[in-house]
Amino acid sequence: MDFILTYSREFGLAFIRIIEEMSPYLLLGFLFAGILYVWFPKKKVYKYLGKPNSASVLNAALIGIPLPLCSCGVIPTGISFYKSGASKGSSVSFLVSTPQTGMDSIMVTYSLLGLPMAIIKPIIALFTGLLGGFLTNLFGKNGSMNDSSKNGSAVEENNGNKSLLGMLHYAFVEFLEDIAKWLIIGLIIAALIDVVIPDSFFTAYLGNEYFEMLLILVAAIPLYVCATGSIPIAAILMLKGLSPGAAIVFLMAGPATNAATITVIGRVLGKRTLFLYLVSIIAGALFFGILVNNLLPREWFTDPLKYFHSEHHEHGFLPYWLQVSSSILLSLLILNTIITKYRKKIASLFIKKSAESFKNNLNMQDLHIIVKGMTCNHCKATVEQNIAGLGGVNSVNADITTGEVHLSGDNFDLKEVKQKIESLGYKYSGIAK
Repeated sequence: MDFILTYSREFGLAFIRIIEEMSPYLLLGFLFAGILYVWFPKKKVYKYLGKPNSASVLNAALIGIPLPLCSCGVIPTGISFYKSGASKGSSVSFLVSTPQTGMDSIMVTYSLLGLPMAIIKPIIALFTGLLGGFLTNLFGKNGSMNDSSKNGSAVEENNGNKSLLGMLHYAFVEFLEDIAKWLIIGLIIAALIDVVIPDSFFTAYLGNEYFEMLLILVAAIPLYVCATGSIPIAAILMLKGLSPGAAIVFLMAGPATNAATITVIGRVLGKRTLFLYLVSIIAGALFFGILVNNLLPREWFTDPLKYFHSEHHEHGFLPYWLQVSSSILLSLLILNTIITKYRKKIASLFIKKSAESFKNNLNMQDLHIIVKGMTCNHCKATVEQNIAGLGGVNSVNADITTGEVHLSGDNFDLKEVKQKIESLGYKYSGIAK
């Protein structure tokens, strides 16, 4: 019993220490994410991504690096770029560079891993994005998918309120709702690693930095972890003796790949493009991991961890009172997202039951379909806006919690709905029972 209490206390202290260190920078990163989302003119992007040349690949990487999209949210955006006329090379460049970083991720990287790592991460994202785009242009089947969405209708416009309140709502409600689950999971895993794995574990039991990188790479490729959630895990692993190069591999491969992303890219862009996508990430991760371990001073990456691991918070970057107040505010915001999520779930069930009462109206279609692959508000908006543009559809309401999409209208074609959903990279799984 004493053993359990001791480890529970150590886990709690580790969890609190991590969230205190992250919270101020995470809140600032959310604010930048809101500014980018509300005022970033998406429709102007398309003319810079359409040609299978180096300029389009570079533009796609530069656009993607600051965007607050994780690997689940970047897929519908990247595919929509492709369906709106972007070349395969620029689409792959965007898909590779975007999930590795973002304004929120950069700020949290600075808080836990220091300035050098915060600078290196976007550079790596740019390099790997360019590599993936160039390889696709050289060896992939060039071209874009120009369909009825040629003018950009397949990609949702920045339909959020562009006022200050609209920006704050997206930053601290919608965006936080998208990553809250994975952020909490990342914090829990980091705290568990801190408690369970002994200090200097990697140097004592592995001892080979190249083997470390390969081991981390194999574990990270199928794993889903957002760019922000991966940072505390990397910090704790480095405290346990993991080399900075292996941490780089985890920070790149973890957010940029997962089983769902691999499946969708293979289905929409083709197996050859998927292969080039994975090659660019794996080669870039190993190259920069080796580069960091052998050419850069180890102290650049280990010294910031001393402040993070210190029990004396006054030696850190920010005042302790700011860390505590930011932690409380972040906890309240996360609690709000949890309450909002379940409130939406209850409302969705109520709408479903209410809709069933109108089924006697023979002139109207009203049904619920199952769509797999919706994991965030970005996915919800993409599905709703694309299906709403189909003939006969009067209203669409997607629920990312249940995976159900409620459709109502007058003689819409369910086959056309299925084709539209699958063209966006999601999976149509029939009518809900």
